[in-house]
Amino acid sequence: MKPDLTEPYVQSDPLNSPYPIPWNWVLETHAELVANQSFGFRYYRSQSLVSPDGKYAAYSRIQLQGQPELYRSRISSVMFIENLQTGHLRIITASSPLANHHNDDKLSGAIAILIPVSWTESSDRLLGRQFEGFFNSSDGSDYAVIWDRNQNTVTTLAPERIHYTNALLLGWSQANPDQVLFQAGELGNEYWPMWSVEPNGYTALTFEDEPMVYGESVEHIWSGSQARW
Repeated sequence: MKPDLTEPYVQSDPLNSPYPIPWNWVLETHAELVANQSFGFRYYRSQSLVSPDGKYAAYSRIQLQGQPELYRSRISSVMFIENLQTGHLRIITASSPLANHHNDDKLSGAIAILIPVSWTESSDRLLGRQFEGFFNSSDGSDYAVIWDRNQNTVTTLAPERIHYTNALLLGWSQANPDQVLFQAGELGNEYWPMWSVEPNGYTALTFEDEPMVYGESVEHIWSGSQARW
């Protein structure tokens, strides 16, 4: 199906993405930590995204490391793919710049959140959105994280060889299903062109393509905020 880019979002998102990260949870949880003067780790589990063939489910675990100041707090995440027939879990992580920041004390305020966005229609690949940035900063952008079930590989993509400050992941390309679509531009500019990105990173301007997403979002009783994991 095609994502509705004009539908009001249930949750706010730093880039107004049609696939929002749990930004409200981040801000509300930090405010609660400050009010209670109780700092440390808090966790959130996303909804599951079930593949069209019903054999796999993808979901994310997001970790907030709360500090008294929001700009010193950090967020990291991992995405899981569960084989619903065997129960086997595959852990997916991005290879983007901030993906492994949780062990780097120099990167206070870093945000790296990976959530599932779409399966392919044939259920052989999963597309995830990796949002990265810093608290109290406009420096935020998306990366596409693709798991190939047949090759068991993970690829991280973003628009290349073009100038932009922020990129927004839109979904799979309708015209070329092996490619992903982004909008990318500069802060302050109203018009952000659409770009198609091939698996090798080659980036091209596109005008008439449309993003596509597949899979069913499933809410579980354990989805949402979790004090401990």
